[in-house]
Amino acid sequence: MRIVRYAYQAPLRGAVRHYGAEDVIGSAPCVAHGVLQQDEHILRLASSPFHGAWETMGAPVPLAQVQLLAPCEPSKIVCIGRNYAAHAAEHQAPVPSQPLIFLKPPSALLAPGAAIELTPLSAQVEHEAELVVVIGRRCRHVPAAQALAMVLGYTCGNDVTARDLQRQDGQWARAKGFDTFCPLGPWIETDLDPTQVEVTCLVNGAERQRGSTADLIFPVAQLIAYVTQAMTLEPGDVIMTGTPAGVGPLHAGDEVVVRISGIGELRNAVI
Repeated sequence: MRIVRYAYQAPLRGAVRHYGAEDVIGSAPCVAHGVLQQDEHILRLASSPFHGAWETMGAPVPLAQVQLLAPCEPSKIVCIGRNYAAHAAEHQAPVPSQPLIFLKPPSALLAPGAAIELTPLSAQVEHEAELVVVIGRRCRHVPAAQALAMVLGYTCGNDVTARDLQRQDGQWARAKGFDTFCPLGPWIETDLDPTQVEVTCLVNGAERQRGSTADLIFPVAQLIAYVTQAMTLEPGDVIMTGTPAGVGPLHAGDEVVVRISGIGELRNAVI
């Protein structure tokens, strides 16, 4: 199942009635979760997908008529550094002996199709394509054997990074925390085996990154277990699982695509 979060124009109805029906006097923007069907129509969910009841309501709406948003609103964006040995090697950095955790602020979130905004503070902004875990249940101190039961699904992410600031600062918060530096989407795929997923990044149609989650140093279940020893994860929180080798620069006018097998494509322009 593919769960989307989207904005649409809902009709505003007036008090004047004609033959038992209210007049439609305009529209107002609304946000909802829905289920994306194979025919690219969305069925609206009656409540949050994190509540566990996936009842739908209303008539199907064409995907082309709505604006896709980031598929969840995390209180925490937990990221894992150097989780592919080849990526650690390209930066001449050691492979960590345990997961290397850092955080991106929720203000960095960016919707599918929205533009990544380069910062004048950096001359070296780079892409990092990643499989992203979306947590479905509040969890703490979760054993690895039970970890995948805490997951609602998976989505595509781009851990956009100001590489020069990352080196300059000695820690990563500023380099990875700029507004728009966390594109996420286009939807949450609930039926996915995270152990054999291909992660690809293209810039202007040219392949930059290609890797498989089979090569993760710390697989998804181990990451969830490790993170929840330190912090409680809430429904909608995400874990960005790390990027394969091949990270590279982004420039104004580029289009960057994160493609993950079994999920789809996350596209963003760069300005």
